[in-house]
Amino acid sequence: MYNIIGYDMSQHFLLSPAAKTLSLVKVMRMSHDEARDAVRNIRFADTDGAPYCPECGCCEAYDLRTRQVYKCKGCAKQYSLTSGTIFASRKLAIRDILAAIAIFINGAKGYSALQLSRDLSVDYKTAFVLLHKVRESIEIARNEGALSGSVEVDGAYFGGYVKPANEKKDRKDRRKKIHQSGKRQSVIVMRERGGRTITYVTATEAEGVALVAANVQHGSTVHADEASHWDKLAAYFPIKRINHQIAYSKNGACTNQAESFFSRLRRAEVGTHHHIAGKYLGAYDNRSRPTSALGRGLATQAKAKGHDPFRQS
Repeated sequence: MYNIIGYDMSQHFLLSPAAKTLSLVKVMRMSHDEARDAVRNIRFADTDGAPYCPECGCCEAYDLRTRQVYKCKGCAKQYSLTSGTIFASRKLAIRDILAAIAIFINGAKGYSALQLSRDLSVDYKTAFVLLHKVRESIEIARNEGALSGSVEVDGAYFGGYVKPANEKKDRKDRRKKIHQSGKRQSVIVMRERGGRTITYVTATEAEGVALVAANVQHGSTVHADEASHWDKLAAYFPIKRINHQIAYSKNGACTNQAESFFSRLRRAEVGTHHHIAGKYLGAYDNRSRPTSALGRGLATQAKAKGHDPFRQS
C-alpha cells in the first residue's frame, strides 16, 4: 500500500505520530521567554536564531530588552520578532499566538473564532482576525509551485442555500436557476498524493479545467471523476477516470483524497462554522493541512522584503 509522508495508508493520518508534532500542552508550558526563543529560532532559522533587520538585512542589532525589540546597527530601524510578517503589530503575547496556531492546526474539521475567543480569553474580533491571519499565511505557503506526480482533482458546490417556504403550495423548485440565490460557488481542489493541496473558488466546477492546467506540472498523472468537463484535461496530462456509480477506486484510478478534503470541509461548514459561503469561502477551504503546517504556514510572508520570515528548514 502506498506511503504518504512516511506513514501507512492503512492508518488514518490523524492517528499517526506525524499528526502529533505540534502540541498545545508544550506551548502552554512554555514561559514567555521560552516562547520568544522558539519563535526567534523559527523566524531566523537561516542564521541559527540570530536576528537580522527585515529592512536592510543587517545581522547586527542592539537588544532593547525594555521594549522587547531590536535596533538595527546598520539602518537604526527598530523591529520585533514579528516585524515584516503577517503577525506584525500584534498585541497578543507571543505564547498566546503560538497557542492559537496549535489549536487551529490540530482542529481537523476547523475551529471557530467564537470558541477560540473563549479558550484564549480574548475578544471575538481579536480571535477572528488572528485565525484569518493564520489562514492567510497557510494560503501563501501552500502556493509554492506546480503540483506533480499523481494529482487528484475534483469540485464541489457550497453556499447558496434557499430555505423552502413553510407551506407546500408555496414552495418552488430550487433546482431551477430562477429560484436560486446566485450565491452558490464551487471549490476546486487539487491534491498531490504525498504532497500539497491547492484550492480555488469559482462560479462553476468546469472552470477548474484551466486551473488544473495552470497549477499541475505537465506530464503528471491526473485522477478525476467522469464529469464531462474533465475530458479536456486529456490534452495536457495522462488522465485516469473513475466512475463513482461503479466503484470508489478501480484499476489505480480514484479521487478518494479529494473527496476526503471535501468531507472535512463540509463537516467544518455544518458542525463548526455553520456558514462559510460568500467572500470568506476562499479563506476557509484550506483546512486539509498536517500539523507540520506550523512551519509551512508561517514560512512565506507577503510583507517580507527579500527574506523568508519564520522559515523552517
